[in-house]
Amino acid sequence: QVQLVESGGGSVQAGGSLRLSCAASGRTSGIVTMAWFRQALGKEREIVAAISWSDGRTMYNDFLKGRFFISRDNAKNTVYLQMNNLKPEDTAVYHCAADRTGGHYDYWGQGTQVTVSS
Repeated sequence: QVQLVESGGGSVQAGGSLRLSCAASGRTSGIVTMAWFRQALGKEREIVAAISWSDGRTMYNDFLKGRFFISRDNAKNTVYLQMNNLKPEDTAVYHCAADRTGGHYDYWGQGTQVTVSS
């Protein structure tokens, strides 16, 4: 089992920044990829960004256009999401997820709310 705990959410005005953290514990040695997803009220969940646990390769959803950046600290078993130039449409619950099988996100955190006001 892998336990994931997110932190760093909050309320900001448009144009502001936030950094989310996701601390992993438990059977972290087999993690292949970690990712951030988000789900806005009334909308489907969408992937924001993902990072390879071994070599740090990253993937971003096209809508981000260079505003968000994912990183990891393997020593701390933590993945981060730096969010810049936030927009009201970024308002959502952000979840981190871990993939230990190389194809499916099996473990999820409880989520952290990000609210961006105009």
